[in-house]
Amino acid sequence: MMSSRLPPFSGLTAFYAAVRHGTLTGAARELNVSQPAVSRRIAALEQDLGCRLFDRSHKPARLTQQGREMMRALRTGFGQIEAAAETIRRGNAKRVVTVTGPSGFVGFWLIPKLAELEAAFPEVTIRIISQEYGDPDRPGDISIRYGLASEAEPLARRILGDEVFPVASPHYLSRHASPPDLSKLTLLTMESARQHWHDWPSWCEAAGMRMPDGVRQLDFNSYAMLVNAALAGQGVCLCWSGLLDSFLSTGAMVRLDGPSARSVRGYFITRRDGLAANEEVMRIHDWIVAEATIQGG
Repeated sequence: MMSSRLPPFSGLTAFYAAVRHGTLTGAARELNVSQPAVSRRIAALEQDLGCRLFDRSHKPARLTQQGREMMRALRTGFGQIEAAAETIRRGNAKRVVTVTGPSGFVGFWLIPKLAELEAAFPEVTIRIISQEYGDPDRPGDISIRYGLASEAEPLARRILGDEVFPVASPHYLSRHASPPDLSKLTLLTMESARQHWHDWPSWCEAAGMRMPDGVRQLDFNSYAMLVNAALAGQGVCLCWSGLLDSFLSTGAMVRLDGPSARSVRGYFITRRDGLAANEEVMRIHDWIVAEATIQGG
């Protein structure tokens, strides 16, 4: 009978990290090695297995069928190890569940719900970390990111609605004609984050209208700053359905009459690999999904 042997562990960990992060750079940062070292480890693993795990003819590279099979096995194996280690580490201590997400989601959706969240899970300490665009430096037990669906995150679920529409403070709108003319308003933008977000030109195109020429714009590098400027009466911002309901319900902001747009981008929630079997993480994950579904439609 032939004896079985495990593939090189360094290759397995490099492959696992590369798939989770979506880049060799992210994997190298997690493993504290260079990017070429990660690439060499994955190549050695592929040589040991006798097959390609990534289809490199695409940019970015995609998992082959063998790569998907290996990732499923690693999620199960590493997940059991991770869950066991977590149980051993915490002993009888109170469980801490870390939730990470973009500043806008954290500040305007999650924080207003913290009292309800803590009441639902009194036995758990909730740790909130704000980070933009899926920053891998401090992965959460539960992570929310804004962007497109990703093949590298098969467990991710889209939350909140897909409608995008302009909002402003009543005080700001009171200084303009009704109904407001978009070309006469100040548009609050995040041009530095255009590749991740729905900016005004793309929103106008999706809404079936032309972007006004020469319109005044104010640029910010975070959605939280942008919304605070809108609340302060500095202009009009784009709102993701469900995200700013705490302001719309109180009248601190109002939705402008007129068109809206649908977007293929959205907020996606996922559980950290290996922690899917942890009951507390699963319950909090499902609580956020349910609350976002109620609000976002």
